[in-house]
Amino acid sequence: MLKGKTALITGGSRGIGKAIALAMGAQGANVALFYAGNEKAARETCESVKKLGVEAECWQCDVSDFEASGKSVKEVLSRFGNIDILVNNAGITRDNLILTMKKEEFDEVVDTNLKGSFYMIKHMCGPFMKQKRGTIINIASVSGMMGNAGQANYSSAKAGVIGLTKSVARELAPRGITCNAIAPGFIVTDMTDKMQDAAKESVVAMIPLKKMGRPEDIANTAVFLASENAAYITGEIIKVDGGIYI
Repeated sequence: MLKGKTALITGGSRGIGKAIALAMGAQGANVALFYAGNEKAARETCESVKKLGVEAECWQCDVSDFEASGKSVKEVLSRFGNIDILVNNAGITRDNLILTMKKEEFDEVVDTNLKGSFYMIKHMCGPFMKQKRGTIINIASVSGMMGNAGQANYSSAKAGVIGLTKSVARELAPRGITCNAIAPGFIVTDMTDKMQDAAKESVVAMIPLKKMGRPEDIANTAVFLASENAAYITGEIIKVDGGIYI
């Protein structure tokens, strides 16, 4: 389905990013991974992708650093020759109530989750426009659609990603470039594993399907959006949330 294409995935070492890397690799795409700090996990993911019969390589890159992310994009282009799919998955949380949230906690989340997505798209505009094709997939969140107590920073950043997705879709559509977002609900990841059992139970009780999602649920949607089956879809926000925000 994606044979011969190259996918650049930020935040690709674990969780949802890792699942997307494996799913796209399984469909024949070569994979470039950006990771923030966990080199061991990133290299393990790359090795797992290579076992699928495709090429994979990882780069340490802080997407909130405009110059650094631009340099890394150039290195990926030099290594693979082209990039066909950009997945903006890198994200962090600094949960706190507004009353006690520090300015730094708000800024750090917005810098990585929102500005980082914008920077990556900006770096890829030229290459995508030159080849007159490209697929951008932003990982948003239902928190950016419905809000979430204790996550004013995260919800604001993800709401911004949704607005960014729609604006980019309008701007780049005439060049044959699509831009969509996936809005996950509560997915089983390292982040949710840290939740106390009582908190998990209360969350599951709110989900119509009565279970948390898997990283593979997001990955399957990303593969669809990257495929020719989604060639006429742009500017959409696809919720993968078990029905929590109907």
